[in-house]
Amino acid sequence: MHAYRSHTCADLNISNKGDAVRLSGWVHRVRDHGGILFIDLRDHYGMTQVLCDPDSPAFKDMEKIRSEWCIRIDGEVKARAADLINTKIPTGEIEVFVREVEVLGSAAELPLMVFGEQEYPEETRLRYRYLDLRREKMQQNMVLRSDVVSSIRKRMWDKEFKEFQTPIITASSPEGARDFLVPSRQHPGKFYALPQAPQQFKQLLMVSGFDKYFQIAPCFRDEDPRADRSPTDFYQLDLEMSFVTQQDVFDTIQPVIGGIFEEFGGGRKVDETWEQISYKDAALWYGTDKPDLRNPIKMQVVSEHFAGSGFAIFAKLLEQEGTEVRAIPAPTGGGRKFCDRMNVFAQKEGLPGMGYIFWREKTADAVAQELGITVKEAQAKLKSGEVEGGMEAAGPLAKNIGPERTEAIRQQLGLGIGDAAFFLGGKPKAFEAVAGRARTVIGDELGLTDQNRFAFAWIVDFPIYEKDEETGKIDFEHNPFSMPQGGMEALQGDPLKVLGYQYDLACNGYELVSGAIRNHKPEIMFKAFEIAGYGKDEVEKRFGGMVNAFQYGAPPHGGCAAGIDRIVMLLADEQNIREVILFPMNQRAEDLMMNAPNDPSSDQLMELGLRVIPQE
Repeated sequence: MHAYRSHTCADLNISNKGDAVRLSGWVHRVRDHGGILFIDLRDHYGMTQVLCDPDSPAFKDMEKIRSEWCIRIDGEVKARAADLINTKIPTGEIEVFVREVEVLGSAAELPLMVFGEQEYPEETRLRYRYLDLRREKMQQNMVLRSDVVSSIRKRMWDKEFKEFQTPIITASSPEGARDFLVPSRQHPGKFYALPQAPQQFKQLLMVSGFDKYFQIAPCFRDEDPRADRSPTDFYQLDLEMSFVTQQDVFDTIQPVIGGIFEEFGGGRKVDETWEQISYKDAALWYGTDKPDLRNPIKMQVVSEHFAGSGFAIFAKLLEQEGTEVRAIPAPTGGGRKFCDRMNVFAQKEGLPGMGYIFWREKTADAVAQELGITVKEAQAKLKSGEVEGGMEAAGPLAKNIGPERTEAIRQQLGLGIGDAAFFLGGKPKAFEAVAGRARTVIGDELGLTDQNRFAFAWIVDFPIYEKDEETGKIDFEHNPFSMPQGGMEALQGDPLKVLGYQYDLACNGYELVSGAIRNHKPEIMFKAFEIAGYGKDEVEKRFGGMVNAFQYGAPPHGGCAAGIDRIVMLLADEQNIREVILFPMNQRAEDLMMNAPNDPSSDQLMELGLRVIPQE
């Protein structure tokens, strides 16, 4: 028999009755039932119940065993009594009577329990991650991650992509985040950088004649952490293709991503049609470039109904250039309590409040006022049907702008009795993000968001440039390596109107994919950077390898990258990306388990020619 096991803890069933077996694993739970010890023995594959009584030569040793000890047992497979069968596990029809036990690794007092679903502080979980990872949910998440990566690889190979590995130590290259710098021992005072992405190398592969490339690439960015972003490193499906248009990239990656969500989505609906929405429309309708389309709410511009109205705040605001008022429809949200809750939300977001109108059945007070009769008479007429109740608009805004404007807003938004609308005004960039969050809250609270669905949309037509409101300086708003739509001719006009062949894929409120058709012509690249204030010398200094390569017959090419961690997070139905990463950093970018970052030794600093200046 094997030194440690004849079977895993998921293998045995009723057909093994009477067999002598050997199992190894961790003690998941110990139960003492009046002198008979029951232990749930767990390994990576499953769970088997083992038992021991005073008739067994191993009984005294088994009495000493505690949770999470790693043990080996030898014993005999027995059938469970019919009323004790556990149908929830594959081994539930049997149990193993222990004849011999060996402790392979005892465990000290546990800082967190593996059995059960108790909640522990994240700091504790990350410090003892090897224990945290023993928990069933974490095991499932990491197996899911492995299976997703395996499936992605197979799907890319089936599409005739070649897998290549690009360098991990390279030159610093600004790509929207801070680099992690690596000092060079052989070149004192100079630094390498960990790649933020394989961007330049994968483009160089296209120049080298490799038509279709992909890799599961580690990327390193010194970023502030968020729930959906690691502060140090992450993995992405990185791909690039030659001689392709934007649509070719979409047609290539959509069946890969869609297939992954169908395979691992647990039966949730996966959209077959992926809408293409311009960046401008996404900002207007959803307040974000990564909209959650499970929520059907679309915001609309309603400025015309407030211009010159009795609501002075919006009326005066609209006299300023570049301002507008937008409405967030809230079907079924037409109650004062809900409107008040949304006002509280707005105040938490730093706003004085959020204007609203809601529509309800006409009250007796309103009928009485209209007909010049008493409220009691109005109630009688409504009850008898002599007067139709109809609908009335309520809320401070409705009173200020009057019935005609209110009705025009209701018709534009397609709302009725029991519905509401919320309003925000100003320069769009100043309030779009808050409006987007309000849309999400409204959709969630009113039950409008379909939780059993993966909704995808391509966001396209990103502007390449933006203008700093204070300095007036033109700079890149998005990927500077994107090919401008219209090429060199587009760069001769207003920079703020130049759109790029750049695209993101949004799913359920997260950005899953980002990519572009690349600017592969040196003259267009120099002009694009010149508009943003970067001279030819600086471009050659920063991106010399790529610029030089483009002078030797560069093909048109494009590609994208899909975030592996984020994909798995959505599939696992987790809210925090650290739940699907084996050994993540904490919120302060610290590895509590390995004590990183830590202080270098004086010898290390001396060898690298570095000196640490203490922070005051």
